[in-house]
Amino acid sequence: MGRTLYAEPGVRWTALVWGPLFALLGAVAELATGGRVHVIGWVLIGFALAALTLPWVFARRRFLSLAVTTQGLRQGREHLPVARIAEVADVGAPVGAKVLGGGWAVPRKYDELPVKLDDGTVVLAWARDVESLRAALAELVADNRRSDRFEGNEDDN
Repeated sequence: MGRTLYAEPGVRWTALVWGPLFALLGAVAELATGGRVHVIGWVLIGFALAALTLPWVFARRRFLSLAVTTQGLRQGREHLPVARIAEVADVGAPVGAKVLGGGWAVPRKYDELPVKLDDGTVVLAWARDVESLRAALAELVADNRRSDRFEGNEDDN
């Protein structure tokens, strides 16, 4: 897969603990008020909340995760090879530019980063920390250009 330069998981697995923690707080509140603690009820509530959170975690990890590796950029289910990325600095975003990852628009709470491809088209990458994404992609593009230049010089000899 290559070395990872930048990654966002979409959501962490610790989100599955929220439901059981809320159930535990409910049981503690019940205990603190001096009433009978419904242990089985709170265990079932904690389990149910964790079970309801599981598909949400899977979906966010599948569709909202991103990674910049030495191989390219992966956003959600879409992979963009490094050879296709031409430029990430000073690229304007035209109206109607394709959003990477398969969505219609940049996900809420994410910032967009216009990326120019080798064929001249512009696509929109997205991240929570768009400056880190830009830096990782700029490093990737620079490394790719250096390797292309090195390979080009080899062919000239």
